[in-house]
Amino acid sequence: MDILTQIEQGVLTITFNRPEKKNAITQAMYQAMADALRAAEQDNTVRAIILTGQPGIFTAGNDLEDFMKNAASIANPSAVPPVYQFMRALNECGKPVIAAVSGAAVGIGTTLLLHCDLVYLADNAKLSMPFSQLGLCPEFASSMMLPRMAGYQRAAEKLLLGENFSAEEAMQLGFVNKVLPADELLAHARAVADKLVALPAKSVRVTKALMRQGQAAQVQDVMNAENAHFAAMLGAPEAREAFTAFFQKRKPDFSQFD
Repeated sequence: MDILTQIEQGVLTITFNRPEKKNAITQAMYQAMADALRAAEQDNTVRAIILTGQPGIFTAGNDLEDFMKNAASIANPSAVPPVYQFMRALNECGKPVIAAVSGAAVGIGTTLLLHCDLVYLADNAKLSMPFSQLGLCPEFASSMMLPRMAGYQRAAEKLLLGENFSAEEAMQLGFVNKVLPADELLAHARAVADKLVALPAKSVRVTKALMRQGQAAQVQDVMNAENAHFAAMLGAPEAREAFTAFFQKRKPDFSQFD
């Protein structure tokens, strides 16, 4: 299975499990994660959630073949395709979510971290939000949340250029709790999850809700606006050139576009 889920001693672990494709995410994988998060909300035995991948790869972002195959549905946000279901489920999750990231975290692999309560990176982590490079725009409310966390100029550098940045840079941007040696990452995340499980569940949920009060609705509004732009840009010539260049393994040429 491309998404593994395991509940053990109060902790739900959701694992990207498609290493042969660098954990590139399909719509089926988004659906599986959305369903797992919703189920966890209703399961009183689950008191903390970990999102992780393999030791050398978190996720390469969207599987572009699957993405283009499902472009019509993705370009219709009102249909609530699986990717948007996952975004909403993570944004609305009332239980603490911990991300444990090793290796590459591309696109949504980085933007989803902005919605996690605790984020731990391996020292080999490489993050990026290459939406501009694909003729697209930010997603998952990153256009609002990253400037708030990092400041406008530092967020602009990451979102406008879309270039890779290191675990240490991510720490400086303000959305990472700790950078660890890769071989210590998952054990540390699990130890933190165990601490949360040992606390009164209601206290943890209410504390999270208070810290995020008002934010969930605002995030959803920004996501809706981003999704509308994203959907329109997905069918535009710039995106077609970017995706064609990707599949042809060449550099895209955007000089013909205004």
